[in-house]
Amino acid sequence: MTRVRIDDPGVCGVAVAVAAIDGKWKTLLLWLLEGGPRRPGELRREIPRISEKVLTQTLREMESDGLVHREVYDVVPPKTVYSLTESGLELSRALAPLSDWGHRRLDRLTADHPAP
Repeated sequence: MTRVRIDDPGVCGVAVAVAAIDGKWKTLLLWLLEGGPRRPGELRREIPRISEKVLTQTLREMESDGLVHREVYDVVPPKTVYSLTESGLELSRALAPLSDWGHRRLDRLTADHPAP
């Protein structure tokens, strides 16, 4: 993740938010986890283009940023479940209007340039 200097008095709040979701998969993971806790295998099935390594790395970054909670159960075989923290849920909700805007933009672009 691209870090923003938190000790900079002129830091822009949008830059801080964008730094938290920087990366190819974070917004999709936020959206999926907003629907409830998921095991890594479930997330891999829902995002078939992501490798196990990248999924783990991304979830760990999100955990480090306080967006995701990782629960490891002491069972055999090991069971791990990821869920959104309150901060992650707040961020996901804050992104909803941006998502709506993006869908409206896609609709306009599609209308302006129909597929052959």
